[in-house]
Amino acid sequence: MSGRSTRATSAVDRLKQRSGNAQYSMARTGAGLFFLSEGPGKPPLCAPLELDDFVAFVNAQGPQTPRRVSKLDVAFEKQLIKKAP
Repeated sequence: MSGRSTRATSAVDRLKQRSGNAQYSMARTGAGLFFLSEGPGKPPLCAPLELDDFVAFVNAQGPQTPRRVSKLDVAFEKQLIKKAP
């Protein structure tokens, strides 16, 4: 498996975990483009996409995980607000 398909597969695996739908399936065309479907044999959810576009599309699907915010991040944001004109 190439690094390209590993990156795409990882994105689909994260989507499966976030959504709870283990049926999501990725396919690759002969031209090296990727598309996503809700299960084997189901219609594609997107047109065939380049790797970066495909990963961005898959990451935007399903429920999103909240961004982790540390105490340092909160303190830094407060400093930015104080210094803003």
